[in-house]
Amino acid sequence: MNRFRPSPPGEATRRRALGTLGAGLATLALPAFAQAPHFPNRVVRIIPFGSGGGPMDTIARVYAEKLKARWNQPVIVEARPGASGTIAADTVAKAAPDGYTVLLTLPLTHINNVVLQPKLPYDPVKDFEPLSQLATGGPMLIARASAPFSNVREFVAYAKAHPGISYGTWGNGSNAHLFGELLARQNGLDLVHVPYKAEAAAHNDMFGEALGVAWANPSTARGLAQAGRIKVLGITGRQRVRSMPNVPTFTEQGFAGFDLDSWIGVYAPAKTPQPVLDEWSTALREITKMPDIQERLAGFGFEPLGSTPAEFRASYKADFPRVADLIKAAGVTPE
Repeated sequence: MNRFRPSPPGEATRRRALGTLGAGLATLALPAFAQAPHFPNRVVRIIPFGSGGGPMDTIARVYAEKLKARWNQPVIVEARPGASGTIAADTVAKAAPDGYTVLLTLPLTHINNVVLQPKLPYDPVKDFEPLSQLATGGPMLIARASAPFSNVREFVAYAKAHPGISYGTWGNGSNAHLFGELLARQNGLDLVHVPYKAEAAAHNDMFGEALGVAWANPSTARGLAQAGRIKVLGITGRQRVRSMPNVPTFTEQGFAGFDLDSWIGVYAPAKTPQPVLDEWSTALREITKMPDIQERLAGFGFEPLGSTPAEFRASYKADFPRVADLIKAAGVTPE
């Protein structure tokens, strides 16, 4: 007696077809998973503009803590100082386009350097994907607490009577450098620019009286002012900052051309997959909207922003000609 019941007519064919379909779906699913694994699933690096312990390094670490909590993955900050931000930017431009290395920077690397350094090792547009502008805030002109002037007008008068006063910045072609040269040209001053790799080094020389004045990012200026070590003479940009409401803008003090806002932005390497870009930009915007982050950024002297990639592109496009005009007005020539 046959122990096996024969299949109904057509049953064997149906089973073979289902088996083939299932195998095909499995084959399709495997490459899709291999191409788009969950992001992130390992260590993420943020490369900040400037030196370790500087303002951008500090802000990068604030965001790194939030990203680590969001992704449950390590997020480390690796400073690559030098060459007016070119080293940091080039590191990210040449990193694998997988979202595991991003750049936190100022306009210097993507606008100023383009005009002033014709032989950059990277293309600021083709080699990067904009993720978000986190905040805005212009550099401030500062002096020792013992300086015989307390605002920009008084400094200009003093500099006219004492030619050759030096001022320190964090690099050739930085907005601080451009504003320093613009101030000199507009008012017939003999000022000497001294660039440094790190902002803190310029401030130390100012305290040691090797420099007359220096420029500072809002976060640094606020801390030094609270400690009673400096006078903040004025702030560039369109408006005062909430954390130091008593510091007037250059425009308010009667100096034209200093209303260009600076910003802190984050970039990924070009050709990074769109889902990874979306995760990054969403994460940065949501973190920037957190009340404690808003408070931290304001405390650093920046105005929180948290733009979309499209808004970042539009801002960059609008800023580029303004910075080029400022470079021309300041009389700074390409290296």
